[in-house]
Amino acid sequence: MPVLKEISILYTCAPDGAQHEIHPVRDAALAWEGDRVQWVGPASQLPSRYAGEPNHSAHGHIVIPGLVDCHTHLAFGGWRAEEFEARILGKSYLEIAAAGGGIASTVAKTRAASSAELRHRCEDHLAQMARLGVTTVEAKSGYGLSFEQEIRMLEIYHDLGAGPQRIVPTLLAAHVVPTEYRDRRAEYVRLIVEEIIPAAGTRRLARFCDVFVEEGAFSVEEGRRILRAGLAAGLRPKLHADQITCSGGAELAADMGAASADHLEQISETGIHRLRDAGVVAVSLPFASLYLNMEPLPARRLIQAGVPVAVATDFNPGSAPSYHLPMALTLACTLQRMTPAEVLKGATSIAARAIGLGDEVGSLEVGKSADFAVIDAASVEEWCYHLQANACVRTVVRGGEIWSSKE
Repeated sequence: MPVLKEISILYTCAPDGAQHEIHPVRDAALAWEGDRVQWVGPASQLPSRYAGEPNHSAHGHIVIPGLVDCHTHLAFGGWRAEEFEARILGKSYLEIAAAGGGIASTVAKTRAASSAELRHRCEDHLAQMARLGVTTVEAKSGYGLSFEQEIRMLEIYHDLGAGPQRIVPTLLAAHVVPTEYRDRRAEYVRLIVEEIIPAAGTRRLARFCDVFVEEGAFSVEEGRRILRAGLAAGLRPKLHADQITCSGGAELAADMGAASADHLEQISETGIHRLRDAGVVAVSLPFASLYLNMEPLPARRLIQAGVPVAVATDFNPGSAPSYHLPMALTLACTLQRMTPAEVLKGATSIAARAIGLGDEVGSLEVGKSADFAVIDAASVEEWCYHLQANACVRTVVRGGEIWSSKE
């Protein structure tokens, strides 16, 4: 039963309490057996039964729970660097999409890529994410937009489950209406509702059903129909909501009892209160706000209203081309005025809640998965402020196994 000692501060990030309460334990120790945490607390109180067990040292560093990236678009073909300059020169997200760029461009590249190529790219991204302390990743489909292609993407995610991270698959067939259905959108909604969702549910290829409710994507009425079909197939709702316009996505998330409503840059006061009352997690995606040059999610208003705010990367080839979750946390601090404690909880226990794994991951408590990272920093404040390429990560443990270590 391994024991980690010489921890300067261990942040348990237990889900109880306010967003800023991350429950630090100074001069801590952590014991685990197999893939489960067995004991955590001050080293001076470590029970005598651990005296003869193998010891590891944190060398005076801090320890955090394994990070949870609760919103990514992991599998995709190609990149969209050309849109970066277009946005700099004043083109909007909707203008680029109307000209054939945006999601439609990635759909074409993804469809042209082989399954082996997509799987290899995912494995490479995941390996780099693991080195940043990310031990759980939500992965959306949404770049296939046909029955065969959407199922193929979910099958790739299923195969990736044997890697260093826990993969949580989400069906996002309702990302946008594909080009071939542009004049037949009702047929595409029918395809999602009657064929793609039932297949994903029956084969247990996804845990969630997501829909992009936005101008140029899907209406509130279409989103409601799609999410109801998902619920009937055993897939819990999620939403891309109120990103470009205040479209009623947050209210729909509340109506449907969604696990999360993501983006929310344009959320209304009514939407904020509806999310709070329904217990929906708001997911902040600061990379998207940065790359699209938009006002970010109003984190302070949400937190003050009692809405839990998770932080994720939105990793995708267009509006958020980075999987660097620790950098996203720093951006959430600087752009959204969240504190380092708030963003750490937002990328651990609150993010775990957003993907339905709050009882399994996201905090260092007895009985939960032994997922954690040793960070070369004096505190969470120093970690978020002193941004480094490798995020100061010294050691990453997932499911009780040391996945990488610089010690």
